[in-house]
Amino acid sequence: MTVRDYYVYILTNHSGTLYIGVTSDLTRRLAEHKLGVVEGFTKRYRLKRLVYFEQTSDVHAALAREKQLKGWTRRRKAALIRSTNPDWSDLGADW
Repeated sequence: MTVRDYYVYILTNHSGTLYIGVTSDLTRRLAEHKLGVVEGFTKRYRLKRLVYFEQTSDVHAALAREKQLKGWTRRRKAALIRSTNPDWSDLGADW
């Protein structure tokens, strides 16, 4: 059986809007966000800067973590991002 990785990630834009998602292919999904190929919230608000992500091999854990993070206040999400990415740099800039 092949082990697959899953990613919970946070995107932002120039005005600081946050989006939390989950995917099994972070590189592909980030490219989709950056190119705006999928209609919806991320395209409408131009959420293209990857500022945080976590990796797990458990899809259920990834989905639970996504739900947990979505329930957090903006202040708590910002603190999580700053804990590993204090400058809110685009972690996917070179992908």
